[in-house]
Amino acid sequence: MGFCRAVRVGQYIAVSGTAPINADGHVSVDPASQARRCWEIALGALAELGGRPEDVIRTRHFITDEDVVDPVSTVHGEIFGTIRPASTMVVVAGLVDRRWKVEVELDAIVSG
Repeated sequence: MGFCRAVRVGQYIAVSGTAPINADGHVSVDPASQARRCWEIALGALAELGGRPEDVIRTRHFITDEDVVDPVSTVHGEIFGTIRPASTMVVVAGLVDRRWKVEVELDAIVSG
């Protein structure tokens, strides 16, 4: 497909759409677990490029159903509650894999 999980240009880091796939290919049916896995992968990519959660300035959630807003939002709050990045959540008709209920992206500016 020709993309990177994350790209750093100077102090700016963009992390691509990140799905809730475990290392063994398993996808939990629980939306909160899916959100946690998405953020684990996305924040891992951020860290590989020298970023920290505190550097995140924007997050995006793509969800497949309004019913997952609360569990996905709760996980976001657990991670970013004190950081408070700009954030968007959009309900979409579907994601690439029907098992996915959420996909996330983030943008960060690394200081120093």
